[in-house]
Amino acid sequence: MQRLQFTKMQAVGNDFIVIEYFKGGELDWSTLSKRLCDRHFGVGSDGLIVILPSEIADYRMRMFNPDGTEDMCGNGLRCSIKLFYESQKPDKTYFRIETISGIRDGEITDTDEWIVRVNLGKPILSPEDIPVLLDFSPVIDFPLVAGDRTFNATILSTGTTHTVIFFKDLPDEIFLEYSPRIENNPIFPERTSVIWVTEEDGDELKVRVWERGVGETLSCGTGACAAVVAKVLKNGNRTNYRVTSKGGTLEVNWRDKKDILLSGKVESVFRGKLELR
Repeated sequence: MQRLQFTKMQAVGNDFIVIEYFKGGELDWSTLSKRLCDRHFGVGSDGLIVILPSEIADYRMRMFNPDGTEDMCGNGLRCSIKLFYESQKPDKTYFRIETISGIRDGEITDTDEWIVRVNLGKPILSPEDIPVLLDFSPVIDFPLVAGDRTFNATILSTGTTHTVIFFKDLPDEIFLEYSPRIENNPIFPERTSVIWVTEEDGDELKVRVWERGVGETLSCGTGACAAVVAKVLKNGNRTNYRVTSKGGTLEVNWRDKKDILLSGKVESVFRGKLELR
C-alpha cells in the first residue's frame, strides 16, 4: 500500500487535488485522476495537479482532467506555484515550470493575499496547432454548427483548445445543451473547451465556462485568457481585462499582443493523505 499526501486547492473556484511527487518514477496519474476527482466516490475536484522533478526548470507540473486526459491548466499552474513555495521554502518567489505546453514562468506577487501571476506564452492561432480542422487563420467568428444552431466562434489555443462565443444573456438551456455538442464537434481532433462571453463592459468581461473533459467549472485560467484574445481579435482596443466567472475574477494582460499574463488569488483549502491499494 502506498500513501500520498495531497493538498486541496482552489483558484477563483477552480479546484484541484495537488500532489508533490519527488520520489522518482511515475504513477498511473491518468487512472488516479479518474478516481480522485470524482465528487461522489473520490476527493472531488476539477483536476489532478502533480508536481514532479525537472531537469530543465524548477519543477514539472502535469495536470489531468477528471476523465483522465492530460491537459494544460492556468489556474492549476498558479496553485502549484503556491504549494511548491510553501513546501520547498526556496529563497525566491519567481519560478520556471516545465509543462505540457513548454516552459512557463510564474511569480508570487503578494504572499499575504496569495496573488500568483503566470506567463502563458503567446496564443496559438494556426489551425494545425490549435488543433482545429480548418484551413485559415485566425479563426474569428467562424459559423460553427452545433445540432440545430450555428454560433459565431473564435477558436484558438492558450495552451489548450478554446472556442470563444460572444452570447449576451446566455440562457441555461443553451449553455447546457450546446456546450457538450461544441466540445465534441468533429472539427476538433482533441475536443475543445467552450468559453461563453456573456457580458462586456469597458475593461471587464463576464464568462461562463465549459471545460473539455470536465463540464461546467466555476473558472478557467486559460479560458479567461482565450476570452481576452478573442475580444482583442474581434474588436478590442485594449489588451488588459478583468474576467469574471462564477468563481471570481482574474486579471489578464495580453501585453503588446505577445505573451499572456494571468493573475489572481489562490488558496489552500485542506490537506489529507491517500492510501493507494
